[in-house]
Amino acid sequence: MKIRNPKSRYDIKIKKQDLVLDIGGGHNPHPKANVIVDNKVEDNSHRGGDLSILNGQKFIEADGHNLPFKDNSFDYAVCCHVVEHVDDPVKFVGEMTRVAKRGYLEVPSLIGEYLAPKYSHKWVSLEIEGKLVFFEKSKLNLPEENTNFGDVFLYYLRSNSLAYKLLLETNPNLLTTRIEWEGDLEVIVNPEESVYRDYFTQPWNMEMITAQLQK
Repeated sequence: MKIRNPKSRYDIKIKKQDLVLDIGGGHNPHPKANVIVDNKVEDNSHRGGDLSILNGQKFIEADGHNLPFKDNSFDYAVCCHVVEHVDDPVKFVGEMTRVAKRGYLEVPSLIGEYLAPKYSHKWVSLEIEGKLVFFEKSKLNLPEENTNFGDVFLYYLRSNSLAYKLLLETNPNLLTTRIEWEGDLEVIVNPEESVYRDYFTQPWNMEMITAQLQK
């Protein structure tokens, strides 16, 4: 279940003695991870650079849909900006929660995908009522990548606007959904129920805005 919404992947509850797995660490593995899992070692199309492994970390090539570990092999799992690329979010997250007791999951939010769309992303996501909800990107009328203001919001304003930094500090899930979990994490894909689907297909009313931004 969801425990909290950290402000970043460094604002998480990893204990000194924890055995930590990073699923899809890519070019920027978490420094507290003991084991890194990634696939497509020679293919950088789904990451920002060459695969990187830090000193003391063990690398295992594997697919996150089928992790080669026994149940509860790890105390903590970190997974940042990976699930939006995968074929089956339910199976992927199920594997993560199977092999680790606790963890942290970070994915672009729906607003983040509007501002910085990526062709490699198959899914958009939101946290709704403590559940991680994914909607297939191809089913939505999202902007093409050439209508992309990502550099403005991800880089320029972060470096040049104190007001924008304060906005992100007070609304950390505005561009990114961040969940720290323990045990299981409920995942819903392409929901039909309006309580979930309307967030992806309808204009947000004040109740929906409040629910998303006051986490």
